[in-house]
Amino acid sequence: MATLFATCPKGLEYLLRDELRALGADDAREALAGVHFSGPLELAYRACLWSRLASRVLLQLAEFDAPDADALHAGAQAIDWAQHLAPDGTFAIDAVGSSGALRHTQFIALRTKDAIVDQFRERSGTRPDVDVEEPSIRINVRVHKGRASIALDLAGLPLHRRGWRQGTGEAPLKENLACAMLLRAGWPAIAAEGGALVDPMCGAGTLLIEGALMAADAAPGLRRGYWGFLGWHGHDAATWQALLDEAQARATAGLRSLQPLYFGYDHDPGVLQEARRNAQAAGVAGFLHLARQSAEHLRRPEGIEQPGLVISNPPYGERLGERTALGTLYRAFGARLREAFAGWRAAVIVADDELGHALGLRADKRYVLYNGALECRLLTFELREERPRERVERPLSEGAQAVANRISKNLRHLRKRLEREGVTCWRAYDADIPEYAAAIDVYRAVGADDGRARSDAFPQTWLHVQEYAPPRDIPEQVARDRLRELVHAASHAFDVPRERIALKTRYRAKGGSKYGRFDQRGEFLVVEEGGLKFRVNLFDYLDTGLFLDHRPMRLRLRELARGRNVLNLFCYTASASVHAAAGGAASTTSVDLSATYLEWAARNFTLNHCTGPRHRLVQADVLAWLRHDHGRYDLVFVDPPTFSNSKRAEDFDVQRDHAELLRLVGDRLAPDGLVVFSNNLRRFTLDASLAERFDVRDITPATIPFDFARNPRIHVCYELRRRLAPTANS
Repeated sequence: MATLFATCPKGLEYLLRDELRALGADDAREALAGVHFSGPLELAYRACLWSRLASRVLLQLAEFDAPDADALHAGAQAIDWAQHLAPDGTFAIDAVGSSGALRHTQFIALRTKDAIVDQFRERSGTRPDVDVEEPSIRINVRVHKGRASIALDLAGLPLHRRGWRQGTGEAPLKENLACAMLLRAGWPAIAAEGGALVDPMCGAGTLLIEGALMAADAAPGLRRGYWGFLGWHGHDAATWQALLDEAQARATAGLRSLQPLYFGYDHDPGVLQEARRNAQAAGVAGFLHLARQSAEHLRRPEGIEQPGLVISNPPYGERLGERTALGTLYRAFGARLREAFAGWRAAVIVADDELGHALGLRADKRYVLYNGALECRLLTFELREERPRERVERPLSEGAQAVANRISKNLRHLRKRLEREGVTCWRAYDADIPEYAAAIDVYRAVGADDGRARSDAFPQTWLHVQEYAPPRDIPEQVARDRLRELVHAASHAFDVPRERIALKTRYRAKGGSKYGRFDQRGEFLVVEEGGLKFRVNLFDYLDTGLFLDHRPMRLRLRELARGRNVLNLFCYTASASVHAAAGGAASTTSVDLSATYLEWAARNFTLNHCTGPRHRLVQADVLAWLRHDHGRYDLVFVDPPTFSNSKRAEDFDVQRDHAELLRLVGDRLAPDGLVVFSNNLRRFTLDASLAERFDVRDITPATIPFDFARNPRIHVCYELRRRLAPTANS
């Protein structure tokens, strides 16, 4: 009876134990990253050939105390290596672990090699060579807590290398992990009932190929040409050949009855070509349908009525793509599963709970698996047919009812003017009740601009709620409860579901109150203002892309822009520039340091068909750019942040630096030019020295929207014109 240990990735131990018991290992018991079992050599061979989950199968040769290098050498030399290896053979050593003086795996492997070579030299005067690729035998040495274990690696190479892989995508999935996903998802039972297998992000086809081989009862090791026991003196060739013949017969029969119910899609035609080559090498190409398609457009394969399994290994973010884009992808994928695959099962492996939640599905099971060193979660789902959910309205608390009443009062007061002026994005509540300290802005969206297919109709009302910092004498839990009541009240007052309310919360931290972590939904809506369209994102950033308190200012700039060369500094998403372009500006130049906001700005220009060389977007630090620019501008809009400490530019403080900023702007101003300067610092004071160079007019009251009248300190705004002659006092 051989003492054996099958290794596997963490998270697969119980699956591997059950698999080995099914192969005849009655005493199989799980351990960390593997399973102990024992049996005849035939069982070890069967495990090598048939295990879909194991990484290696180790046959133990010896175990002994090894407190230091000499003890390791002596213990390894006590093994009769002539029983395992010819003097002219080759070997390789894999070492794992550490203990006491044996701290480095390379040194452990070296001392073991010395022991083997020394024994052969002493006995025969010759020694075997080292071959790390395909040696006659591969030896595994494990050192742990002062003990050493030496075993033969019967697999020779990791068992996940099936022999069919011709190429991989950017984020390859190991074959044994793919099989674990299929088993956890219940694929064997689904396949037995004639169900289909669909992978919407199939990459190189690993899940589909392993699923087809599993359904066909094809041994996963049948196509391997190299095994670690083929050059071993203890190898039983007859037993091995009998197992191969049996496996070949089972695979032939299974493939003969296999149905072409395997569907794989990917957006990358190159990786699909790799999947085709892999399927051909695995002998299942005739059963796979591979096509180029994005997950956002996934649909049930035509002609497939029997429920099946949708399974996928989408990008994780650590490997591919940005998190914002991933959030969009996952939400779209989850929506397609709900809409097109009712009655099916689904399984998705994700890197973290955040991406799992983005699917928008309730998992019935969650398993921790490891894709290499990365801890992942396999989520499985029963995709039930969705029924329209009745909205159960919770009764409002006394405080929430007060907020709802105030919102309704504000709405009654503002409705006629909102309708008359065509305002669709506005402030509905601004801490009107001091205990409920937050601002509520309404965004009436006319469409989505996130590349997703949407079944819900537009226009839609969305709410953006920003919590103000509560007084320090208010317990944090009380503030949290009040904020929940406020959100409930807003949902009730506007009849808006919770998922269309973006909430920005604050927390107390060193240095003051700060906003918490934002969502990463990648969800952009399109809203209208003055007949123009703008992208907004209510969830992913502190600001939405459209400053609502600047609405009158943008309309003012639009009226002033006709025939003028317009410069927009700290342009953000360039909504003011788009208004200027729509007003007939001769040209617009929009400057900002953020590439993200400039890309957003470009989308805004495109939405409004204002493109071409007349409308420049410049990524630069504004102060540095002004010092080197040589242009002349008739109208300049300057709306700097209160403070900025970007790593790519000098620190900026609007109170400290605005005078220098405006002097630099004055150098670029045409003789009859106009500067519109705005900022949101509540205690801002305009530098008196600017009056020496500019005629200054405070236009703040005219730029405060009527829906912000409750908070007239939301911003300050000035018009500055160049003085044409020195003042009498100069």
